[in-house]
Amino acid sequence: MPESTHAPETYALTAFMLRAVWAGMLAGVLSGAIIGLFFAREDFMGGYQSWRRRLTRLGHISFFGLALVNATFAFTNHAVRLESGLAQLAGWSFVCGAVTMPLCCFLAAWKQPLRHLFPIPVISVSAGILLTLAAWN
Repeated sequence: MPESTHAPETYALTAFMLRAVWAGMLAGVLSGAIIGLFFAREDFMGGYQSWRRRLTRLGHISFFGLALVNATFAFTNHAVRLESGLAQLAGWSFVCGAVTMPLCCFLAAWKQPLRHLFPIPVISVSAGILLTLAAWN
């Protein structure tokens, strides 16, 4: 195998992000399996169009969507060799968004006033994007 010109911190961040990707995929599958046990019931969580059921579906699918965002960041970091300090912050911002978005969805499905927590994941993911662009060599 040829020697790499990547810094060890690039590999460490990429490996961390890829673990976050697979953890998000697993969470999406498991949450879908649990929720899917009850979706056949027409009145489940107030019916298909209810706030609770829509937010629960959004929480489930956000695991997959944000896992793909994390994968895109991991591969960008590996391919482009983002500036290390900013890349670390970007990675943590994306992971924060991947954790807090489904959490906010499920909490808002439970108690609608908790929808006001949504700026947390939105700001986290937005910061990750901006930091990635700033870290580009």
